[in-house]
Amino acid sequence: MNTRPILLAIVTSFLLFSCLEDGETPVIKQPSDGSKPVSGDNRYLALGDSYTIGESVPAEQRWPVQLQKKLQAEGVKVASPEIISRTGWTTSELAEGIRATNPKGPYQLVTLLIGVNNQYRGLDTAEYRRQFRELLVQSAAFAGNDYARVMVVSIPDYGYTPFGQSRDRSEISRAIDRFNLINAQETRKTPAVYINITAISRNGIAEPQLVAPDGLHPSGEQYRRWVELIFPVAKSILSK
Repeated sequence: MNTRPILLAIVTSFLLFSCLEDGETPVIKQPSDGSKPVSGDNRYLALGDSYTIGESVPAEQRWPVQLQKKLQAEGVKVASPEIISRTGWTTSELAEGIRATNPKGPYQLVTLLIGVNNQYRGLDTAEYRRQFRELLVQSAAFAGNDYARVMVVSIPDYGYTPFGQSRDRSEISRAIDRFNLINAQETRKTPAVYINITAISRNGIAEPQLVAPDGLHPSGEQYRRWVELIFPVAKSILSK
């Protein structure tokens, strides 16, 4: 019996959907190169889960890091991102992580991508809406109460990965769409900007290079394509 597919499913499920354990320290990355922000640099805070921390890709391929490097290359002074995220986090666990790390604003750019683990665990959509709204308010607070400095990124569709192929892909996609409808609706009630990267993730089967070696998470190349959409908005925000 070939046990490889079974082992892959077990390992990848743990990687994406593991829960925050009691006492576990949340991830917060000060400037990833170990340097302190130079006076005058814009500060960037990235909030999320495995997709923000870049599970299964090198640190330099995380999309917040790629975004910062691209901004720098275009002459926009921005410090390396401070990242609060952990694989497996739901909206409530991200809120716990924020409380535990207590980041100090103001930040000139804040990004928020959260919800896949709420969907996977079958958590209530009304609860997601309420908790997402609270996280959006908090994101704006970190940006000096300026919603226009907040970008919400849609949830990618893991149905279009080898891991997702072992499940009901159409149901995964429908569920992801429901959660994305909620976060889009809540975002559009404010001046925050909504970036839809979900369509890119749905090329994962046709373009295997868009999936990380674990068969579940986005690859650095997929994150690069996200950044192509995110970059113009981020540059506009930081050029104000």
